[in-house]
Formats: sequence, structure tokens, C-alpha cells
Amino acid sequence: MREWCRAHGTALRVLSGPLSGIVDLAATDATTTMLVNVLVSVGQFQRDLQNELTREGLVAAWDTGSRSGRRSRVVELGVLDDVRTAFRDGASIAALAREHEVSRVAIRTAVADLQPGRAPRQPGEPVPVVLEMPGQLANHLRSNENLGEAERSAIAAGREVRRGQGFTLHLTATPQVHQSLLAAAAALGAEGAASADRKAYRVYQQRLDTALTAPAGRAWPGTWPGRPAR
Repeated sequence: MREWCRAHGTALRVLSGPLSGIVDLAATDATTTMLVNVLVSVGQFQRDLQNELTREGLVAAWDTGSRSGRRSRVVELGVLDDVRTAFRDGASIAALAREHEVSRVAIRTAVADLQPGRAPRQPGEPVPVVLEMPGQLANHLRSNENLGEAERSAIAAGREVRRGQGFTLHLTATPQVHQSLLAAAAALGAEGAASADRKAYRVYQQRLDTALTAPAGRAWPGTWPGRPAR
């Protein structure tokens, strides 16, 4: 904003409040620049502190047995074991949905690991999670020729979701792959990178941090895009 104002010869002024006495917030003098930088730093500190407190609160709630997110309709009805047993015995998803008066999606979710072609997960095997990667990171990583095969495959298989003039990439991968992708995009989070790129890097990093601190088997909170892959 300050750069735009200077380029167009426009003064940036707050009309009320503590900053109303400053003639031009877009000015390049040392005092104004220092004041603006302090305000930006304090605002960023507040956001980071809120995110940190949110993550700590979620972990504390999970440790006491609380679950976040909406429970499956099949679980709410208390018929999860019955549905899985019937599916093993040959009942179709459509028939089970009609019998229990739930959607087919709810039944598919309940029996996802029992469907053909879905190999049972081995003990200790990393659980893939879905995270929303900001478009800036996705574009940067797509042009990175040094990515490993797993990272390239995850990027290629991601699903783009348009958001205004940009997009996010819904990426399904193990936490290790997400960490590798974050490391490969470190240049976007470094000093000197554009503010939008640093924000995109920070958002993805926070989502990954939340995924790593969540206990296994917990539902992911709706306010955080990271959630176990179905």
C-alpha cells in the first residue's frame, strides 16, 4: 500500500485515532518508516500469539479426551460396528445407507478401509493428511526441479480450488512429504521475499504444525484445513 501511494503521488493518512496526527504514512522519512515497521511487527506478533494459543488449547483439549470437528452420522447413531460387519458380509453401500437413513458418503467413510483396493494400514505407517497449500507455494514448487519423486507426485495429484483471483492446492501426503515441501519453499519465507509469499509460507507452516501436534485418531478442527485423509 505504501509503495502504491508513493508511486502515484498519494498521501496515506489516518483520519481518526492515535495515528491521525501523522501527515503521510507513506512517507519515506526514518521516523515514519520506523513507526510503520513497529506497527506491522506488533500486528504480526499478535497473530502469531493467537495461533500459538489456539494450537496449545487444541492439544490440551485433545489430551483430556475432547474431540473437535463434526462426528460422523454413523458414529452418532451408534451403528458403526453394525455397518462395518454388514459390509464385510456383502451388503452394498446403497442398501446400508437406506437401512440406516444416512447418506452414501457417510457409509463410504465408515467402511473406507474395507473397500477393494484399499490395503490395510500397517502399524507405524505414516498417516497421510490433507492440507491446503497456498497457490504461491504451489507455483513455486512446481517449478522446482530438485523435488523428490514423492513430493512431485503429491503436487501433481493435488486438487486446485479457486479462491478469488488465486487458488489453494488440496494436497494429500504424509507429514514427512509436507515437511519436505515446506523446506523446498523456504525461500518464500526468508527475509527479502515478498510479503504475500512470506504470508503464504507462514500459513502452510502453521497448518503443518497443527497437523503434527494433533494426536493420532483425533478429528481435525474445522478452523484448520489439515485433516486426516479419507
